[in-house]
Amino acid sequence: MAAHESPFDITTKRERSMLTVGLPAIVVGIGAAIILVVVVAAASLLQKFLWQTLPPSFGATATTWWWVLGMLTLTGLVVGLIVRFFPGHAGPDPATIELFGKPTPLFVLPGLVLALIIALAGGVSLGPENPIIATIVGIVVAIGTKLMPRVQTTGWVMLAAAGTIGAMFGTPVAAALLFSEMVVTGDKDKPVWDQLFGPLVAAGAGGLTMSQFEELSFALPIQPYTQPTLADIGIGVLVAMAAVAIGMVAVWLFPIFHRLFKSMRSVILAMTAGGFLLGLLGIVGGPITMFKGLGEMKELTSTAGDYSVSAMAMIVVIKLLAILISGTCGFRGGRIFPMVFVGVAFGLLVHQVFPSVPGALTVACSVLGFTLVVTRDGWLSLFMGVVMIPGTDLLPLLCVAILPIWLLLAGRPLMLVEPDAATPPKAG
Repeated sequence: MAAHESPFDITTKRERSMLTVGLPAIVVGIGAAIILVVVVAAASLLQKFLWQTLPPSFGATATTWWWVLGMLTLTGLVVGLIVRFFPGHAGPDPATIELFGKPTPLFVLPGLVLALIIALAGGVSLGPENPIIATIVGIVVAIGTKLMPRVQTTGWVMLAAAGTIGAMFGTPVAAALLFSEMVVTGDKDKPVWDQLFGPLVAAGAGGLTMSQFEELSFALPIQPYTQPTLADIGIGVLVAMAAVAIGMVAVWLFPIFHRLFKSMRSVILAMTAGGFLLGLLGIVGGPITMFKGLGEMKELTSTAGDYSVSAMAMIVVIKLLAILISGTCGFRGGRIFPMVFVGVAFGLLVHQVFPSVPGALTVACSVLGFTLVVTRDGWLSLFMGVVMIPGTDLLPLLCVAILPIWLLLAGRPLMLVEPDAATPPKAG
């Protein structure tokens, strides 16, 4: 070593590049978690007001039929007005977009966030993932490209999306898995770790920040799976294939529902009608089939013994219909978390029909199948299947079970509508 050299000198382009992206990644991850906390807290406070504080003033409860119907119909009307009249119409038609895409302009974000908060609070069967990611990506890209113009827009998008996903799941694992496929097909001359370094740091910062506000746990209150057998592989594959078959029925119906709502030629009328239909489903299925489904899936698992086989089957059907209506009439939100609820409900149903089959096995394989239908991402689907069940003993089985259902889904349509099929909103 030369006399002037120090073992702590940063001398390679690779190291400088990783250090340069590290600090922005930390800032983006922290900011993403804070934005997520604020939006979810606002939705939770409004939900508590609408469904707990307000009903007694009118001599009702959260389960009174006319309150459920009226609240969801009003939610559709209000969100429809936001989509129609706010600048940018609260973003693109949610039926046409995946988990994240092109950055959303800043002037669109107020309407998008407001539409999301009201939909979450009002009981709509969608999750926060798509609008939250779009919001944070839009903010990060707008600020990042001004402060550090040498960083490509794609880089800011990846940092923002990773930070948000890390915050949503409370761990960087989901983001690392989700982005691994993207970077492998990206820069062939750059090591995968180098490409994942920034998103992983952002996801870690987002997860750590979120842990300061809320202790996230997706594990269901279900008996752990501790004794793997060869027979369980076949059972798991059958459950996952059944979940995929049911999920693909929803995929087939998705554009049909979309065309029906778009035929109304008015986003206000379409969303009010959608809210009314969700209200009818809420009356039949009860609060367990409403909202985004995260808390509801734990409640359903804890009280599964209180439901008959027919009642559990009804929950699966009602939630799927609610997802189809919510996702096609114009509500802003994501379809992953509600679909995971369907996976949990169907897994519990299979366990009720075949009680000798471990519930953890049926639920994990069902969640795997439904998540794969809605995301077509094998890594994220495996993650969701594992994270729902205490322990990791099911992971090897799920890695085997995913192969036949991945082949089954190859070339099949996605739960999306082509953007050209979406009619621009008109006056209601």
